[in-house]
Amino acid sequence: MERVAIIGASMTRFGQRDAWVRELLAEAGAAALDDAGVDGDDLDHLYVSNMASGEFEGQTGVSNALAHDLAATPAYTARIDQTSASGGAGVYNAWQSVASGASDLTLLVGGEKMTHRSTSEATDVIASLTHPVEYKHGVTLPSFAGMTARLYLDEYDAPRESLGKVAVKNHRNGVDNPHAQFRKEVDLDTVLDSPIVADPLRLYDFCPITDGSAALVLCPESVAEEYVPADEYAVISGIGGATDTHVVHERVDPTTMGGVVDSSETAYEMAGIGPDDVDVAELHDMFTILEFLQSEDLGFFEKGEGWQAVE
Repeated sequence: MERVAIIGASMTRFGQRDAWVRELLAEAGAAALDDAGVDGDDLDHLYVSNMASGEFEGQTGVSNALAHDLAATPAYTARIDQTSASGGAGVYNAWQSVASGASDLTLLVGGEKMTHRSTSEATDVIASLTHPVEYKHGVTLPSFAGMTARLYLDEYDAPRESLGKVAVKNHRNGVDNPHAQFRKEVDLDTVLDSPIVADPLRLYDFCPITDGSAALVLCPESVAEEYVPADEYAVISGIGGATDTHVVHERVDPTTMGGVVDSSETAYEMAGIGPDDVDVAELHDMFTILEFLQSEDLGFFEKGEGWQAVE
């Protein structure tokens, strides 16, 4: 298989945007193409990672629409919906399209438009990914996160303050990021005193709904320097994908994310490295508890010790 390079990248500002998802996708997609020095009609494949444009704003066919907006026809297009993992799944599919030789130039764009809907409406849309029987009995992503957090804190004798410290860290990381939705620090007392959403999790333990988009341009490593200088592209040395059951009551251990365990093992093996070789990890932090679970499932910490990283 071909080794795959990322030769272009872009990201919009995130937050409440006066633009529809189609416009956000086009903004990021056009910027990534420009970063790579290519045009829409150079593309062989175009993928859009998007969970719920139909449910949020009645916009379907987003990959076809984006191909038109970027003058990318007749490129093959597809929309990828893997709920919260749609971005990662998009990278996997875009990588696969190039690695297999099916595409010499692939654009991946991910984005959502959510802020024109109320928080309760957005929560209901996102909760549609749960099992219907569990949803009927009150399982939404926030409630599941609360149950998982309570189980983790009790099982591993972790202090409630450790979750708050994750929120403090993540807000601090956003201060100097021009794309970030929130660019101000919060202190631990503010986090711990914020309203309870799903006990023991409070308001600052949750990510906000948002509008925004990001994009990547991928090609075979063997031709990357035809587009950009050698020091301006990155090579995907390892990647993996896996699926765990979405049925909460069928999981052996709700504090273990089986898909993370399996996909990371695949990525490590492909790259020829292990967890100890990783210098920087960006975790999916929809809820603060996820950072503990994922840091353990990725092999950075033993089970039940991820919370100690913020102490």
